[in-house]
Amino acid sequence: MKTRADEIDIDESLVGRLVAAQFPRWAELPVRKVRSAGTDNAMYRLGEDMAVRLPRVPDAAGHVGREQRWLPHLAPHLPLDVPVPLGHGAPGQGYPFAWSVYRWLDGENLHDLPPAELREAAAGLGRFVAALRRVDTTGAPRSFRGGPVDTADDEVRAAIRDLGADGTLDAEAATAAWEAAVRAPRWEGAPVWLHGDLLPGNLLGHRGRLTAVIDFGLVGVGDPACDMMAAWSLLTADTREVFREAAGADGPTWGRGRGWALRFGLTAEHYYRGINPVLAGIGHRTAVEAIADHHRP
Repeated sequence: MKTRADEIDIDESLVGRLVAAQFPRWAELPVRKVRSAGTDNAMYRLGEDMAVRLPRVPDAAGHVGREQRWLPHLAPHLPLDVPVPLGHGAPGQGYPFAWSVYRWLDGENLHDLPPAELREAAAGLGRFVAALRRVDTTGAPRSFRGGPVDTADDEVRAAIRDLGADGTLDAEAATAAWEAAVRAPRWEGAPVWLHGDLLPGNLLGHRGRLTAVIDFGLVGVGDPACDMMAAWSLLTADTREVFREAAGADGPTWGRGRGWALRFGLTAEHYYRGINPVLAGIGHRTAVEAIADHHRP
């Protein structure tokens, strides 16, 4: 189901024509759609060893160049696999945006198949976040999620109002958690790298272990607090601290990170319920965990 009016129609035939026209050496490889709950991009497997990723909406079109430019810069410094660009496609065949070919990464996303050892995954993801923060930022772009969390205050409060009114959540508890998050001290350090979208669907596991991070469309520099969001979108109360310690998050960063979890969780459930049940469910889980964590003694 389309979630936006400006979403582009993409199918296997179109992808095959684009590949044949621009990368003829791969023209004979089969193209198969990859199931995903994501809303910004469509993914197709090309042969056995590659993936084609195409923006579905205009807002995502600018992410292609960002990933093509910065993934090769970041990858050597990171302890988990990330997408490797193999081709940079151009608009054509009636398709209006740039697009990418990547090396295929084996594994299932952690929403569909959670890791067997969550503590191990928490530590590994924390080390990934810490390593990302240490990469040189010269010339790096700003991340959409690298600024203050309260820039979406109106949207968050509207979500709390509506979700509280229909009994989905406790509006008073959610408001208290949100207001505490926006009061957290702001980031005063130099901008550092952040992924910007560390949700379970963007984390891959293989044989029960976290092995890769995908979807770097929001990568950039700024306040790293957003990357703490995984603590509430994926982890549990007894594994959260493992992630925090490995990521090296201080108290204010952790507090702002909980705010990002609330911002994502509340607005995602508010927008996607009835449209995209997977994202609505992830949003609900993230918000509920963040609210409970705030109120935990």
